[in-house]
Amino acid sequence: MEKTENIKIIALGGVGEVGKNMFVIEINSSIFVVDAGLMYPEGEMLGIDMVIPDITYLKENKGRIKGIFLTHGHDESIGAIFYLLNNIQVPIYGTKLTLALVAEKLKENRMKQSVLVKEIDAHSVLTFEDTVITFFRTNHSIPDTIGLSFATTMGAIVHTGDFKFDQTPIGSDYMDIAKIAKIGEEGVLCLLSDSINAERPGYSGSEAIVGNEIQDVMYNAKSRIIVSVFAFNLVRIQQVINATAKSNRKLAIVGKNMSNNLNLAINLGYIEIDDELIIPVNDIDKYPANEITILTTSNQGDTLSVLSRMAKQSHKQVNVKEGDTVLIASTPIPGHELVFSKTIDLLYRAGANVIFGEKQIHVSGHGHQEELKMMLNITKPNYFIPIHGEYKMQKAHAKLAIEVGVNEENIFIVEKGDVIEFKENQVSTSGKVPSGNILIDGLGIGDVGNIVLRDRRLLSQDGILIVVVTLDKQKKQIISGPEIITRGFVYVRESEALIGKATDIVSDIVKRSMQEYSIEWSALKLSIRESLNQFLYEKTKRRPMILPIIMEI
Repeated sequence: MEKTENIKIIALGGVGEVGKNMFVIEINSSIFVVDAGLMYPEGEMLGIDMVIPDITYLKENKGRIKGIFLTHGHDESIGAIFYLLNNIQVPIYGTKLTLALVAEKLKENRMKQSVLVKEIDAHSVLTFEDTVITFFRTNHSIPDTIGLSFATTMGAIVHTGDFKFDQTPIGSDYMDIAKIAKIGEEGVLCLLSDSINAERPGYSGSEAIVGNEIQDVMYNAKSRIIVSVFAFNLVRIQQVINATAKSNRKLAIVGKNMSNNLNLAINLGYIEIDDELIIPVNDIDKYPANEITILTTSNQGDTLSVLSRMAKQSHKQVNVKEGDTVLIASTPIPGHELVFSKTIDLLYRAGANVIFGEKQIHVSGHGHQEELKMMLNITKPNYFIPIHGEYKMQKAHAKLAIEVGVNEENIFIVEKGDVIEFKENQVSTSGKVPSGNILIDGLGIGDVGNIVLRDRRLLSQDGILIVVVTLDKQKKQIISGPEIITRGFVYVRESEALIGKATDIVSDIVKRSMQEYSIEWSALKLSIRESLNQFLYEKTKRRPMILPIIMEI
C-alpha cells in the first residue's frame, strides 16, 4: 500500500470573520503558514486599533515552520507579519509588490532584527523535504496576487487567496486558468477558497467597466472631483489617474498614507503616471475647479474617515465645497455600514454631489457566486473548506459547492483553531489548537483582554463614580471625605441632592466599620460598592463603575 502523508489544516484566522487571514498547512513534520493578516476592530472593541491572530500554536511549534507564504499585499493578509516575525524567525515568501509592502509594515513597526525574504512569482516551484509548492496567478484589486498548491500523494491542497475571474483586468493580471485547471486534472485533495462574496449572485463585474464609468463622471463634472479609494487598491488608483489625464485635470494627493503607497507603486512600476499630472495639495486653488481631481484614502478600518472630516470642514488641507462631486470608489467593511451611511449624509449636507452605488464606479476584488462555482468546477476538489469570510459567507459557499457536485459530507465549515486531519486516506476533525484574538491598542500588543474591554464598555454606557475617603486607623475616625467624583454618570451641579445622599451612605458605612475590632479594607470597599450600586440604580436606573479609594494616615 502506498505511503501517504499525515496532513493537518488549521485556520488561526480568516474564518467566521472578514480579515485576520492565517492558515496552517501541516504535512508530516513540516508546517507552512499561509498569510499573516489583521482585522479592523468591531464596534464593541472600544479603543482597539487592530486585531491579529493568536499564534500560540506556532510559537509552540516554531522549530517545524518552513516559511510564511503571502498571497497578496492587503492588510488582511500581511498586517500581522511584524508580530509573527517578532516571535518566530522564519523566511517570508511573497511576490515583488507584496514584499515591498511588507518592508513598509516592518519599517512602520520598527522591526529591529533582520528578516529573511524570498521573492517568488507565479512560476516559482519550491521543494521542502517531501513537499513541493507551486503557485498560480490570481486576479484581485491589487497586483501580484497568487494562490498556492501543496502537492501530496493524496492530491493537491489548494489555497486560492483572494480572487475573482476578470476577463478584462487592468494591466497583465490575468488569472492562470490553464494552470489551475491542470492542478485540478492531476487531482485536488482539498480546496480552501475565498468566500467573501459567496452570497452575491452572478459575476463581480470587470475593471474595464469601472474605468469607463469613472471617466464619464470626470468628463461630466462641472467642478472639483474628490475620489475616495482603499489605499491598497492600486487598480482603482490607476483608473483614477488615467481618467484624470484624459479629462485634462490635475491630481492632488491628500494623506501621507496615500502618498507613500503611490510613490512605492510608481517606483516599482505598478502605477504609470506623468509627473506633470500631480500637483501639491496647497496649489489646488491656483487652478479652475473643473480642472482638479483630489485623491484621498481611508484611515485604518474606517473607510471614509478623511471624507468625514472634509465634510465637517475640519480637514487641515481640503474641505468639501458646494458643487463638488465626491466619488466613493469603495465599499464598507462589514460592520462599518452605519458609519459609511452617516458620512454620505454629511457629504450631501456639505453640498456635494455624491456618487456611490448607483454607478458602477467600484467592483469587488472578490468573486461572486458564478466565479466561486467556476473555481470549484476547475479544481474539482474531493474536500472543500470555505475560508475568508463570516460564518454566513462560509455557509453560502458550502451551498455552492454542493450545487456543483461536492459531497456534502466532504465540506468543512471550520471555526478558528479547528484541526482537519487527513491520514491514510481518511479525514477527521481532530480537536482544536489555541486560537482567538490578540488586541492591539497603541503600542500595547495583547495587554488589553476581555476584562479591559468589559470595563471600557461599562464606562461608555454609565460612566464612573469614584469615592475617596481618608481615615485615621488608630483613632478610628474619618480625616477627610467622603468625596465623590463622577465622569459620564450625571451632571454634578444638577444632581447635588443625589451626590449628597450617596456621600451620606458612604459615610455611614465607613463609621459602622470603624466600630468593629479590625477593619477589613476589601470588605469595606465591597460594602461601599454594593450599597452605592443599589442606591444609584434605584434613583437613576444606571449602573456606573464604582471605585472606592480608601487612604489611611
